[in-house]
Amino acid sequence: MKVTLSVIKADIGSIGGHIAPSQKLLDTVRGHVDRNAKGMLIDSYISHTGDDIAILMTHTLGLGNKDIHKLAWDAFMTGTQTAKEQGLYGAGQDLLKDAFSGNVKGMGPAVAELEFEERANEPFLFFAADKTDPGAYNLPLYMAFADPMNTPGLILAPTMANGFKFVIMDVSHTEGDRIIELNAPEELYDIAALLRDPERFVVESVWSRQSGEQAVVVSTTRLHNIAGKYTGKDDPVMLVRVQKNFPATGEILAPFAIGHLVAGGMRGSHQMPLMPVGLNSGISYFDGPPIVSCAAFAMRDGKLTEAMDAFDHPFWRSVQDNVAQKAVEIRRQGFFGAAMLPMSELEYTGITEKLESLDARFVVRG
Repeated sequence: MKVTLSVIKADIGSIGGHIAPSQKLLDTVRGHVDRNAKGMLIDSYISHTGDDIAILMTHTLGLGNKDIHKLAWDAFMTGTQTAKEQGLYGAGQDLLKDAFSGNVKGMGPAVAELEFEERANEPFLFFAADKTDPGAYNLPLYMAFADPMNTPGLILAPTMANGFKFVIMDVSHTEGDRIIELNAPEELYDIAALLRDPERFVVESVWSRQSGEQAVVVSTTRLHNIAGKYTGKDDPVMLVRVQKNFPATGEILAPFAIGHLVAGGMRGSHQMPLMPVGLNSGISYFDGPPIVSCAAFAMRDGKLTEAMDAFDHPFWRSVQDNVAQKAVEIRRQGFFGAAMLPMSELEYTGITEKLESLDARFVVRG
């Protein structure tokens, strides 16, 4: 059976600044989906990561389906009214257009979709991150799909012996989707050369070279490219199929133990470590740290099992302690050097306006 997984995510309001959506807001979004899903969805799962609400849907209508995207858009628009009524901060923040135009891509919400022939057992992982950019997944995906030091399946499993194809997008190119396809392991150095710059080059998808099946899809939306100004971090979502022709669940999760430094945190303008957290977690320290959650599912005929919290295990508590310490250490550096993003990536215009005003006062000593 060919099934489509669609996850569409948006920040449409939260309590106490950028902490988490209210229960009433979540109920509003969930209620709209439940009331209007008949004839479209097989199943759905609604959750939040930080202040972002994600709608995960299963259906047979294919990628980019207008009705599926409109269902999510209308749910977020309805939720925005609830957010305004409750006085939530940033009500409708990620809805950057006034009217639905057939597809939410380019309208603000993050989108990730996979279409495939369902296996006899179909395990997959749904990742959602908050207070960071799509490039936050670059390192984990490189390690999981190209590095046998992390993924022994690359040398132990015959189904992965041919490696994987990475589709990488240049997200600084705003006139269209500028992509390149590179194969691991043959072009490993080329992949590394691009992915080391996560603010510009982002993994969009990963494909099995053995079977031709898609393993990964990442939302690549850059909100400041759409709005032309800072409206919040991009807060990417990702879907990853696991086992059989793909890395095992544990091989996908392992890289997140590093707590690698990513763009995000306060005012979207700092470097901070990415913290794995439980499902439906909020935001706290320094509008962060950047967080990532992971819901694990099995699926049959498009029907989802309950979500299992992949980071709800004693192991990850020690990781969280280490990430917290890393966050405190880099924050001690304040705004100096590597602790803050480079000028080209600062998402608040105040500092660029200040630099422009100061530039006129510079003189060249004779």
